[in-house]
Amino acid sequence: MDSRDLRVFEAVARHSAVHGAARELNTVQSNVTMRIRQIEDELGISLFERHAKGMRLTHAGQRLLPHAVEVQAALEKARRAVTEDGVPKGPLVIGTLQSIFTIHLTGMLAPYLAAFPEVDVSLHTATTTDLIGQVLSGKLEGAFVYGPLENPGLAAQVVFEGELVILSPLSVTKLDALPATDTRMIVLRSGWNRKRLELILSKHGLQHLRVLELGTLDAVLDCVSAGLGVTLLPRDLLNNVRHRDFVQIHKISGPTGRVQAVFVRRADSFVSSALSTFLDHVRDSLKQRETAEAIIMSHRSAKVSLDPVREVSCGHVQASKKEKKTSVRQTP
Repeated sequence: MDSRDLRVFEAVARHSAVHGAARELNTVQSNVTMRIRQIEDELGISLFERHAKGMRLTHAGQRLLPHAVEVQAALEKARRAVTEDGVPKGPLVIGTLQSIFTIHLTGMLAPYLAAFPEVDVSLHTATTTDLIGQVLSGKLEGAFVYGPLENPGLAAQVVFEGELVILSPLSVTKLDALPATDTRMIVLRSGWNRKRLELILSKHGLQHLRVLELGTLDAVLDCVSAGLGVTLLPRDLLNNVRHRDFVQIHKISGPTGRVQAVFVRRADSFVSSALSTFLDHVRDSLKQRETAEAIIMSHRSAKVSLDPVREVSCGHVQASKKEKKTSVRQTP
């Protein structure tokens, strides 16, 4: 059994069918079937259960699959290390949580692709658990998730930090006023915000709440604005959503109210030029955004400090004119 055998096995396992694997490998179905039978004969055990709709891994096949994936990832890593010439090009396969993509990455892809047109970016959204699993298996070069994470097999670097807020129905002005029996935690299926929301609500005497798990941000905000419960999200997500005026925003004090987004990759992985330049691009874009926001806030602060003086000044002038007008009328 060699790396080519493992590639055929992994393709069949992924497609759950011979015809899909044959199409991907650019060969005929009979070659794929023969190669799978040769592997099973060599190992002396069945790797697939055949049925009318395709093929399903046996327990032995399930144990072999992660090793096959790892071998393919190692070979790809070796190939890219040899052919790497410092010029960003080729495939860049990374993952992200939907919320991180919405807040930070949507506006960054176009400038990056314009600067490096030879890079083919493939961006996958999934849950934190799925993303980490795909990074560890080598299917993804890395992924943007919320930290902190503790995994010796991963290398993580903080990319940006943001503020967390609790969102409740508009009628709830204080979290202490939430009824323990009728309140639900509304969380994203990605799972990153559930434990932290449980911790925060427990400090307000709300424990063992029912959970409503949803797949999209819009669905979460729709349910909160409809009065079904509360959720925890980065404040930046509210900048461009239609629900902002239909939910109550509750600030969270202390470190619990901050969240770090980190980029994780396998600790032993090869960092391609495409990935390195993309991360540099993300960091530079965030610095530019922070600088622009700081300038805007500075201008707003200056305006606030000037407005009261201007109002007082105008009031004094108007009063002076009125007094002058009155004194004229009283002159015989």
